[in-house]
Amino acid sequence: MNLLSLWPISAIVRHRETAAARIDLTIPVNSAFWRARQKKAGELLYVVIGDSAAQGIGASKPYRGYVQVVANHFSAETGRTVRIVNLSVAGARLREALAIQMPKLATLLRDASPDLLTVSIGANDINSFEKGRFARELEELYALLPSTAIVADLPCFHIPQRERLVAVANRIVRATAERHGLVVAPLYAVTKRQGILGAVYQSAADLFHPNDRGYRVWASAFLPAVAARAKDLREHATAGRKAPAGREANQ
Repeated sequence: MNLLSLWPISAIVRHRETAAARIDLTIPVNSAFWRARQKKAGELLYVVIGDSAAQGIGASKPYRGYVQVVANHFSAETGRTVRIVNLSVAGARLREALAIQMPKLATLLRDASPDLLTVSIGANDINSFEKGRFARELEELYALLPSTAIVADLPCFHIPQRERLVAVANRIVRATAERHGLVVAPLYAVTKRQGILGAVYQSAADLFHPNDRGYRVWASAFLPAVAARAKDLREHATAGRKAPAGREANQ
């Protein structure tokens, strides 16, 4: 039995609205957390482009969102500490990512090359989805990313009307990523497997953002690609350590 069926619809709506208002109060708290977190040094640099999910909105603590889970995994895979620069903005659509986050990324790229970069953006575009605009803005955004970036497709919404739009958006995501040679994290497939009941249990009280359990599911979509990226870095580091001997031998 779906537990939500035991509640009157009006009560569910009131509960969701109250919860959403309460969760909105955490937006500046989470933003401040990530600004402070980026000052913490690390041997590797992890940069994040995204929306409220990347901010960890809905989690019990900002560090229980998917970004910190991914960072912890990356650190464990490489055996090195990780600095996180989370450029995400709650509520961001593609247009806000282009206007606010990508200029910051461009500035960052002038001084450093991220060892890991994840992108999860576009879910907020579904509310006013325009296929042409979505395709143009996604093309512009992906063109600005380094080739090692990991981009996620949109999550499953579990609502038929939204799912039709998400299907269109995700076809665009995959085609655009392929053109730019970017790895796609299968967020849609991972979240769809949870089913409707699983989605409810993995949602915050606003029934929109993930909770701690939901964010662990989100992180799992990125982890295979993150592990592959960590392997590349380990192999590169090994080759780099061997390089000086090789150059001396040729002198």
